[in-house]
Amino acid sequence: MQSSPGGGVIRRLYPVGRRTLLVCSFILAAALGQMNFTGDQVLRILAKNEKQLSLLRDLEGLKPQKVDFWRGPARPSLPVDMRVPFSELKDIKAYLESHGLAYNIMIKDIQVLLDEEREAMAKSRRLERSTSSFSYSSYHTLEEIYTWIDTFVTEHSDVVSKLQIGHSFENRSILVLKFSTGGSRRPAIWIDSGIHSREWITHATSVWIAKKIVSEYSKDRIVTDVLNAMDIFLEIVSNPDGFAYTHSMNRLWRKNKSTRPGIFCIGVDLNRNWKSGFGGNGSNNNPCSETYHGPSPQSEPEVAAVVDFIMSHGNVKALISIHSYSQMLMYPYGHSLEPVSNQEELMWPAGSQLTGPMTVASSTPSASSSGTRGATASCCQPRRSSPRPRRHGWPFGPSWSTHCIIPTDRTAEGRARGVVFFSEAWAPPETQVMDPFPIPALTP
Repeated sequence: MQSSPGGGVIRRLYPVGRRTLLVCSFILAAALGQMNFTGDQVLRILAKNEKQLSLLRDLEGLKPQKVDFWRGPARPSLPVDMRVPFSELKDIKAYLESHGLAYNIMIKDIQVLLDEEREAMAKSRRLERSTSSFSYSSYHTLEEIYTWIDTFVTEHSDVVSKLQIGHSFENRSILVLKFSTGGSRRPAIWIDSGIHSREWITHATSVWIAKKIVSEYSKDRIVTDVLNAMDIFLEIVSNPDGFAYTHSMNRLWRKNKSTRPGIFCIGVDLNRNWKSGFGGNGSNNNPCSETYHGPSPQSEPEVAAVVDFIMSHGNVKALISIHSYSQMLMYPYGHSLEPVSNQEELMWPAGSQLTGPMTVASSTPSASSSGTRGATASCCQPRRSSPRPRRHGWPFGPSWSTHCIIPTDRTAEGRARGVVFFSEAWAPPETQVMDPFPIPALTP
């Protein structure tokens, strides 16, 4: 005890141990009903050769899984990023060190970033309530996005309408925005986002793109010409169950929420559930894996709804799937090393002024890669690209910070414009210094 300046008595505060902080954090998380990732770290490893890659793949196959690969083992020239739970850190680091696998810590404590993200969301929500407005620079829940869609469609009914193409496993509506100036079964472009539910920046990007389409129509010649000739279908939330779960329970949840009798683990990686190349490179037959492909092609209602819609439409000319944690343009196919017939055409935008500094790659860098993209394109036939924007300076992978939203949206919007249907960049020059997508990666 010691005297305070005012003459009172205060108790001396002793340093609190890390274990005590962890316990307190877990208790708080339990009270809030949310999973806590205090102490979890993201490690970056650069394998020197195929032997070291094989050692990392051994980690990927552990049951139960000990690590969560954000960038899987692909080839020696590409870094491997993985989230390691606090409870496994000691063993995983010992494993790496014993096999001569050098690593560095990309994120020291994931929960610190998640807390900052949640605080920013709360602040934005208070501002929205006080101004009765929708913030395009904040993350939103599924309910908030669906409410925004209803308002958006009502305000711009001359050019946009809402379609319900199916229901998720937990019976949530799967909604698509249709941008059209009239006519039936016109040539169309399909854009989806959020198939991996934890990639919140992709939902925000699609909301921004929707706003830009309606605001630029009749003002911008290129946008006007495109919409006068084609329709655009935009699926903002491709995985509504998983997305809702990232807000209510587990911020890092990636899959959908489907369950099956006799299987303890929940969910399927929807981006591995397409028919083409099903069960091939980059997917996993372990239901507990983050890349579990499901029991059969198109077994998941979220995937089946998209396939049914596109196939029944019959005139979709291009598909774009927006992901995060990279800056790559990836084109078909994710299960084969054979070049597609129009490979040169698909690679063209990368080196042009339209898209800026990007890395373009066929979806599979090597026959043993675990970083493969999904393969929607072959089930639906049109070309599919995945624009992933780049910016400079952000020291880690996923875009936790809400400060990344608008600059990322503008960049992705410009990429989509250049890659698929516009002939000049739509976005202003990049001025932000944050980088939610550092070094090229294949799949988060």
